[in-house]
Amino acid sequence: MTKANWNYPTTVRFGAGRIAELPEALKSAGISKPLLVTDAGLAALPVTQNTLALLAEAGMEAGLFAEVKPNPVSANVEAGITVLREGGYDGVIAFGGGSGLDTAKVIAFMAGQTRPMWDFEDIGDWWTRADPKGILPIIAVPTTAGTGSEVGRAGVITDEATHTKKVIFHPLMMPRIVIADPELTVGMPRFITIGTGMDALAHCLEAYCAPGYHPMADGIGVEGIRLVFENLPRVAANPSDIEARGHMMSAAAMGATAFQKGLGAIHALSHPVGALHDTHHGMTNAVFMPYVLVVNRPAIEERIRRLAAYLGLAPSFEAFLDAVIKLRADLGVPHTLRDFGVDDSNRERIGDMAIVDPTAGGNPVELTWDRALDIFDRAMAGRL
Repeated sequence: MTKANWNYPTTVRFGAGRIAELPEALKSAGISKPLLVTDAGLAALPVTQNTLALLAEAGMEAGLFAEVKPNPVSANVEAGITVLREGGYDGVIAFGGGSGLDTAKVIAFMAGQTRPMWDFEDIGDWWTRADPKGILPIIAVPTTAGTGSEVGRAGVITDEATHTKKVIFHPLMMPRIVIADPELTVGMPRFITIGTGMDALAHCLEAYCAPGYHPMADGIGVEGIRLVFENLPRVAANPSDIEARGHMMSAAAMGATAFQKGLGAIHALSHPVGALHDTHHGMTNAVFMPYVLVVNRPAIEERIRRLAAYLGLAPSFEAFLDAVIKLRADLGVPHTLRDFGVDDSNRERIGDMAIVDPTAGGNPVELTWDRALDIFDRAMAGRL
């Protein structure tokens, strides 16, 4: 039997209204003066202000850092570290969607490090360079249902000098406790609801299709796919459907749990497109999804047949592909990159960046430069 190393996530407090447990969760993690890190668009909204008021009522002196871009850059992390150190904060609340969660985790990780952030990119055993005593505890509170960063040990940050997205990794970046309260996601704009939901689908699907032996990740990925197909249309139709939003939060965490097995060309192409064209990550994944499926078909057809049967579809690759295309159309996902506002001015550069992206190695067929550009061209033209 194949040998494999497996890791699974952290403590998750799931359910409507559980944000009320945040002060107690902070105390259990040894945090008395937290810095809440979120993105700029979320900072002034009631969901954030109510959380800060909750902490104040509990007698906790909490700070707020919200200088985080939708595609966070190294300057955001550096500014957050300065605020954290100057304020004497002893832990971090990672609050929001993927950008806020990733930035918060990297800030907590870098709080006590002396080496540059890029020295801890997820390459080989670079994470061992870090001083674990300098990593502050993290409590994660997702307000979207997509990235699953709340149960991950890494953060994706864009290197402004090279316009490349890099993964910063350390096992102790895993949040101590996650509060997954679907009520916090009710106010999400439709575009973000759909984009983050499709991101969760991409995580589950690519993890399931990645080569290698990891049946636990496969099982989690398959069930996550089912939850997205059944509940993302419900949430889009009725933003106040708490049950469906809860299922989507589960699917997001499941995707991030499953993709320890691997991701693939959807993400390998989405990362450079997002870095160069500043597109929403989850929606970019959604655009690329059917084109990558078609190119990967020789390596995944039997696996996709089993998935289709589990979803109650005809047990064929074509039935699943049609279901993906229909889901995208029903939700208003752009069918092509051109429809999404992306041109081909960076075509060759995107190919260069895609084949060296950390996720490229998990694709079921080798992601060569020619293959990456073939997928890009298909996605530009809408050619399946």
